[in-house]
Formats: sequence, C-alpha cells, structure tokens
Amino acid sequence: MTAIIIPFQPSLRPALPTIEGNVDYRKFRDELFRIDQILLAGPEKTFVLAATELWLAQSQGPAKEVSAARLVQYQTQSRRALRCNIARTYLQESYRDFAAHLGDSPLLQRFCLLDELAVIQVPAKSTLQRYADWVEHKAIQQTVEDLLRQAHHHPQKLQLEQAVDLEACFLDTTCLQANIHYPVDWVLMRDATRTLTKAVDLIRQQGLRHRMEDPALFRKRMNQLCIQMTHSPKKTEGKKHRKKMLRKMNKLVGTVANHARRHRKLLDEQWEKTECTRPQAEQVLQRLDNVLKQLPTARQQAWQRIVEEEPVANEDKILSLYESAIRVVVRHKAGAEVEFGNTLLLGESRQGLIMHWELFEESAPADARLVRSALEKTEQSLQIEIKEAGADRGFDSASVQELAEEHIYNGICPRDPHQLQERLRLWKFVKLQRRRSQTEGRISIIIHNFLDCPIRGKGFAHRQLAVDWAVLTHDLWVLARLPKRQVQRKKKPKAVPCRQAA
Repeated sequence: MTAIIIPFQPSLRPALPTIEGNVDYRKFRDELFRIDQILLAGPEKTFVLAATELWLAQSQGPAKEVSAARLVQYQTQSRRALRCNIARTYLQESYRDFAAHLGDSPLLQRFCLLDELAVIQVPAKSTLQRYADWVEHKAIQQTVEDLLRQAHHHPQKLQLEQAVDLEACFLDTTCLQANIHYPVDWVLMRDATRTLTKAVDLIRQQGLRHRMEDPALFRKRMNQLCIQMTHSPKKTEGKKHRKKMLRKMNKLVGTVANHARRHRKLLDEQWEKTECTRPQAEQVLQRLDNVLKQLPTARQQAWQRIVEEEPVANEDKILSLYESAIRVVVRHKAGAEVEFGNTLLLGESRQGLIMHWELFEESAPADARLVRSALEKTEQSLQIEIKEAGADRGFDSASVQELAEEHIYNGICPRDPHQLQERLRLWKFVKLQRRRSQTEGRISIIIHNFLDCPIRGKGFAHRQLAVDWAVLTHDLWVLARLPKRQVQRKKKPKAVPCRQAA
C-alpha cells in the first residue's frame, strides 16, 4: 500500500516562559528552535513517510485499508518519536532521566510536540524505549540523505546562507566498543554462574524447587575463586596456581549448569503452578538457554588457553555471553592495542557533516578496501560528485591511487615516505591533510557526545540504530549552527505628496 502523509494540525500551545540572564539556556533554546525549522523544511516528512510505509508493510495486508484516524495517530506518534530521539540523543540522557526531564521542561515539550493547553501527556521510559526502535536503519538513512541533499542543492529551503560543501570527503574508522567485561576467559565462567543462579532464584521463588544448596552460596564460592585467580601473578608458581584455580572454577560452573538444567525443566513443564504468565516464563527460559548453549564452548576455550596454553582463533572466541555480534578490533594505538566491538566507518564533509557511515557486523575489511565503495555509495545516495578525498595512510593502496587518478583528487596520505615527501610540496595535498586531521576530533564528538560509548543497547541491530540516531542528531546540530539566511523585507514605497493645483 502506498503511504500518504496526512497534514499535521498542531493544537493550541501555551506560551513559553520568558527566561532572562541565562546564556546557556538561550543557546540551547535557539538550537532547538533552529533544528525544529530544519525538520519542518522536509526531513520530518521524509521520516514519517518512511515509517508509515514500514508500518503498513508489516501490519497490513495488500487488500486491507487503514482508517484515516489510525493513520493520523501513527504519524503523530512518528513525529514525536523522531523529536524525542533527537532531543534525548542531544542531551545524552537515559530513558528514565529524559522522561523526567521531558515532564519538567516546557521547552522540550514544545520541541517534542507534547505541549497542549488541556493535559500534557509525557511518554514514560518504556514508551521512549519503543521510540528508539520505531523504525529500521533504512528509514533514518533516507532522512539523513534527504537532509544533506537539501542542504547542498536547495539551501534556501533550510534557510541556510550558503550551500554546504559536499565535494570533499574525509574518511576514518574507529571501534564502537561494546558494553562488556574485558573478555578474560575465566570471567565468562563467573558471568555464567551469576546469570544461572539468579535465574534459578526466580524459579525457586515461585515454588518450583529441586534439591540443591542456596544459589547464593555458588556465587560466593565463584567470587572467592575469582579473587584467588587475580592473585595468581603474585604467586611464586603463578602459572601452576592459575591452572589449579581454573580447574576448581570449571568444576563449580559445571555443577551450577546441572542445577540450572533441572530448574529449567521444572519451569517449562509446571509454569502454570506459578504466578508467571507464559511470556514471562519464556523470558527466564531464554535467559537460561542463552548461557547453557554457550557454556561448553566457553569452558573449552578457557581450558585450551590456560591449561593447555594453546591460542584460540579470533573467529572462534566467545567474547561475551550476552553480546554475539562483537569482534576483536586490532588498533595498534597507545592505550588501545586491541578493542572489542564493531568497526565504524565515517565520512565527513568540510563543514563537519557526516556524509557516509557504516557499522560492520562481521570483521571489517582493511581500510584501503573501503575507500571505493564508500565514495561510490556517497555519490549515489546524495546525488553529488566527490572531487577530493582525504584520509590517513591506512587507507592508501595501489588500487586507491588508481581510483584517485580517474576523477578524484587523491588527498590520502601515502605509505611510501619518499612519495610522501614529494606530495608535501603540493599545496592542495597539504591543505587536505591538515583538514583530514580534524576528522579525529569529529569521531571523538560522535563517540562521546552523541553515542556515550560503550552503548548500553544489546544486539547489533540496537547498536546500529543508536549510531543512526547519533548521526542524524549530529548533522542537525551542525546545520543549526551554520549561518542562517537573512530574509530581506520589502521596503514600503514612500508616500508621494499630492501636487497642489496651481
């Protein structure tokens, strides 16, 4: 079914209170008002249209028609979801904190289309969490692309003084760190013990019990073994002590797993005797199954690395029992030789707008192999022609140099020192390299001010959406700070005095 946009009729709004003497508040208010103007110029309509098409495709059959009332309700919620996600990402607040802030701030209520004269209904933290998953990656990507196309081709629609420059692209990669413990092998056994015993506690509280000791005692014993394991390097025979502690931890976690399997069977067969509904019981069962399925591999991994002293391939490692789509990212940087997460590729314009972004679920290719696809995708999606490209020496290769010779000026730092010395004599190359160094700061802004890494969302899909919302909010923030076009008012013609009759 083809989606249509029903015109949004805002309700009567109370006036905002006048705040004087607070520069930070006025700056924040002006930025929100400017972002609101930019959204109304087109990006909001693009987002609502993409969200409506996705909703119709998922919930409605081709022969069914949606009533106008339901369509208006969904599109109103889509507008609020867009603005709530932008404001929460801008402020870097949790769902709970932002819900309280939203109920207390008339300015945020105005921006999120919640202010009404009668009753102001502020979404709760659970609603804000649903807003974060309101659409898929493609819908937010279309919104960002529409925003950049308007800023480049039609800046007057966004009331920009000048069109943004998208003819130069500066590439760089970083690691989007996952919210996990440092992946030490024996830490996986501790995590498994905690998760399994706490799930068993929930089952036993409902009256379903199998013969076993108090689950808290197993957690206590595992913590004691972990403390002894951390003291292994201080022992005279540290390696021998480390192996001894691992054998004890391996035996303990095996006992815990057996108790967890028995209680899982009890809950699956006799859940009707408890106060839980079947969906609630399924949550506990899935929690147990997730750990029990990975535990044999985690135990074998720890045994192979510590007892047998043999390495494990990166693709075969379990880095976390709760996050599967994370990889070992070798950075070779001071303080971050190895990081754990997903590789994030960013392409930046001269004004600091994110033109291209890509989060890799699997291990990312080498940086040099990302240049061609990134530039081609950017040109196709934004309907532009990139004339200059800049990056660090990690992006340089023979194929990249051949690509640059075709139609793009190569501002990528070469690996060959002799070639670098020759290129440093060119003013255009030096200028691009100086601008390229600012991309490191742009990555830091995205990671720390808009993503608040490590991201708390679990699963690759949630991390991808968090990156999408961060890029959209960042680009709106950058555009809101660019010079605004001044509208010249027409001067009224001066009154010509009537000539007196001679």
